Amino acid sequence: MAAKIKTVWYCTSCGNESSKWMGRCPACGEWNTMVEAPVEKRKGAGGSVSGARIGEDSKPVHLRDVDNTNEERLSLGFKDVDRLLGGGMVKGSLVLIAGEPGIGKSTLSLQIPLAGSALKTLYVTGEESARQVKMRADRLGGSPDSCYIYSETQIENVISQALELQPDLVIVDSVQTMFSQNMDSTPGSVSQIKEVAAVLLRFAKQSGIPVILIGHITKDGFIAGPKILEHIVDVVLQFEGENRGAYRILRSIKNRFGSTSELAVFEMTGSGLREVSNPSELLIPMHEQGLSGTAICAMLDGTRPLLFEVQALVSSAVYGTAQRSATGFDARRLNMLLAVLEKRAGFHLSAKDVFLNMAGGLRVNDPACDLAVVVAVLSSNFDLAIPSDVCFAGEIGLSGEIRPVSQPDRRIMEAERLGFKKIYISSFCQTEEKSSKIQVVKVPDVPALVKNLFK
Repeated sequence: MAAKIKTVWYCTSCGNESSKWMGRCPACGEWNTMVEAPVEKRKGAGGSVSGARIGEDSKPVHLRDVDNTNEERLSLGFKDVDRLLGGGMVKGSLVLIAGEPGIGKSTLSLQIPLAGSALKTLYVTGEESARQVKMRADRLGGSPDSCYIYSETQIENVISQALELQPDLVIVDSVQTMFSQNMDSTPGSVSQIKEVAAVLLRFAKQSGIPVILIGHITKDGFIAGPKILEHIVDVVLQFEGENRGAYRILRSIKNRFGSTSELAVFEMTGSGLREVSNPSELLIPMHEQGLSGTAICAMLDGTRPLLFEVQALVSSAVYGTAQRSATGFDARRLNMLLAVLEKRAGFHLSAKDVFLNMAGGLRVNDPACDLAVVVAVLSSNFDLAIPSDVCFAGEIGLSGEIRPVSQPDRRIMEAERLGFKKIYISSFCQTEEKSSKIQVVKVPDVPALVKNLFK
């Protein structure tokens, strides 16, 4: 009689282990995240790769003796990607790029060695053959002189080849296809992803060679695998956007060496991803003037100001119950703004359908978008067009007041640079008084805004 296989329950959110199933993980508090997997048995000694230690033994050093000079960074050939990473890639760092299938992860990861020809790169592909990668590289163009392709899924072989080749950069596509011979489980399982990520982290820190990991995401939009994967890596970059659309947004979610509130905009072309140096020019109106239900918002994502179009459609409810739909904007915040208009400004929208869309497929969370959303909704409700040279930046409070937003001067400068003549902000904003070609209109609340704008 065969021995019973011992199993353990893993939390897919945080990686916590339990001997029995629980509806709620006791470590992270998430519900219905426990999955059953066999107990993993290591075949080799822990802390080793193929029986050999990576790099030299490290010893404790006194804090005052640690060199605190700036980290040496490598340029990847994309200015916006370097900016997302905080000025370039730090040596010995581990970077995770995640996104939906077909969004452009593999394209970007192959364009990096083709664009940064000065970097000796080892491109490890576990999903495609070397011939398939070559065909894609020919389509993307660039210089392949410094790029080495290695089709392998066993992480011990990858580390061995990297130690022998000594490249400037290692790219692994993808972490879900890699496996370690020290673990008895299939590639992509919780234990394998944890082990592979730990081995690559140890390799990067001890050798000083930076590593880029490509990761998949689940249907819920979360990075596939245990949550500990995001804790292990130094930087997490996530692709956003529609596969059918031309534009992609690469957003920094975690960064130990720079800001976490940065984004880069790319356009998917026949020859790969192209950096969009000025996203505002692509997100502002591309239609004739005189259309109601549109307003321009001056948003700030990290340190980068963006101007984009907010579109709203207000119509009488056909089925009795009013519909509320928001694309690229929090639907609950839209309901809050509509309630403020109903209670504080006297606009009866409860019997009307309201549809909201952020142009360009952009997903926003800046509170400064509230003012543009309110103006777009009122513009559609009144069927009155807002002048195309007017933009808005302000947060709406529950009492109907317009609250100040961060760094208003940067938003004003971006609006002025793009040729806008007027910008509405909160009367409580502290701005620098200087000669400008743009008129700054300060309003205290929503009723004052309506009187000023729709008089």
